[in-house]
Amino acid sequence: MCATCGCGDETGTRITVPHDHEHPHDHDHEHPHDHEHTHEHPHEHEHEHPHEHEHTTETVTLEQKVLAKNDVAAERNRGWLAGRGVLALNVMSSPGSGKTTLLERTIADIGGQRRVSVVEGDQETMLDANRIKATGCAVVQVNTGAGCHLDAEMMRDALTALDPESDSLLFIENVGNLVCPALFDLGEKSRVVVISVTEGTDKPLKYPHMFAAANLVIVNKADLLPYVDFDVDLCGKYARSVNPDLQMITLSATTGQGIQQWYDWIATQ
Repeated sequence: MCATCGCGDETGTRITVPHDHEHPHDHDHEHPHDHEHTHEHPHEHEHEHPHEHEHTTETVTLEQKVLAKNDVAAERNRGWLAGRGVLALNVMSSPGSGKTTLLERTIADIGGQRRVSVVEGDQETMLDANRIKATGCAVVQVNTGAGCHLDAEMMRDALTALDPESDSLLFIENVGNLVCPALFDLGEKSRVVVISVTEGTDKPLKYPHMFAAANLVIVNKADLLPYVDFDVDLCGKYARSVNPDLQMITLSATTGQGIQQWYDWIATQ
């Protein structure tokens, strides 16, 4: 279980490489365990001591240990990626912002100029990985089960399965969540936060840690601006109030409006 947010269980994580052919694996492992453990130790000690434990310090310490362990793994990933010349971009957002659509269009537009691969993060299903695979791009799916974010160890396993080519571009589509992914370094070069104009202008104020950790904010679904109550300039003001160095691009992954700014930013990385 993640001490930081209380989510997940490492045993629930699955790394899957989509294939054209499905190979069913019918391995039944039946290990009967007939061990009966009967402990008849009557404890008749009565302790009338009031227990007023402060859990705050214990929780914070455990969180620090979890994040410290993650940071060590992230640095290893970063070194591995740098050694191969792989540019890794961690793309984060709430569900439904259009991350997968943005990646589909990006792969279609620049995939011929540079090799691209993708790590897909979701709690369940292969739906997004299959969409990316349909573009002809190499992809692995990380299903986190109850987990609400990718971490550096999951990323290490995904890199082993994906084996991205040297001098290539790697997109990491994180689990849809604007909270915990901000805390977990995966070894990426830069962090991109995608929000859509249907989500509300005040997102940077509601989720400041995510925007403080980002290098770029993409405001997606710009084609819907005439129909929704979203103030791009005010959103940018809010975002820069928590991160003065933050860059911001407004685009539509569906129509292509403003998309070249995104490609230009990738080139600067």
